[in-house]
Amino acid sequence: MSLREKYNIPKNAVITIAGTVGVGKSTMTRALADALDFRTSFENVENNPYLDKFYDDFKRWSFHLQVFFLAERFKSQKKIFEYGGGFVQDRSIYEDVQIFAKMHKEKENMSSVDYQTYKNLFDAMVMTPYFPHPDLLIYLEGSLDDILERINSRGREMEQKTPISYWEEMYRRYGEWIDQFNSCPVIRINIKDYDLYSDDESIEPLLQRIGKSFEEVNKYKHN
Repeated sequence: MSLREKYNIPKNAVITIAGTVGVGKSTMTRALADALDFRTSFENVENNPYLDKFYDDFKRWSFHLQVFFLAERFKSQKKIFEYGGGFVQDRSIYEDVQIFAKMHKEKENMSSVDYQTYKNLFDAMVMTPYFPHPDLLIYLEGSLDDILERINSRGREMEQKTPISYWEEMYRRYGEWIDQFNSCPVIRINIKDYDLYSDDESIEPLLQRIGKSFEEVNKYKHN
């Protein structure tokens, strides 16, 4: 019996991993996909023509970056459901507008006109009954110190040059966002509760929680 079957996780499930920069979304995405024999969907960072420019000049490139991410994530979401599910997805489409674009607008890195144009695009793409939402969102959280340590340890130059105040603000906004999020069921997992690098078996308690979440959703649907 596979781990997916053991914990009664549907074979066509779509699970999205969310959390602030450096929290370990990509690592969790790979580990869950391996354990469940699911496909993965990662955000397009390496081929993003705006990312390096954005970190050098937020005000000049924030709108371009957000539109690029929105288009890429929308295409990814369509592909996932065309395949019929069975995916673990690195970062959700909701974070783009509700955290990143909103923050840049409020900090005047994005003009009000550009923000409204971006939000109109988002609403037309996502805020419709036809948009396929994930079955479950797993939110990874931890202390700010732990997350800053992870950002520093992975050594991406563009992140190393970013002021700590930016990461502090991102951390706060993520906390506010997840407290209000209701587009799909959510599991919150602290990054101190598992170690996917040195303990392969630490994935099983997470799978058990995921299975219980699907069980609760099914009970709700049938009541």
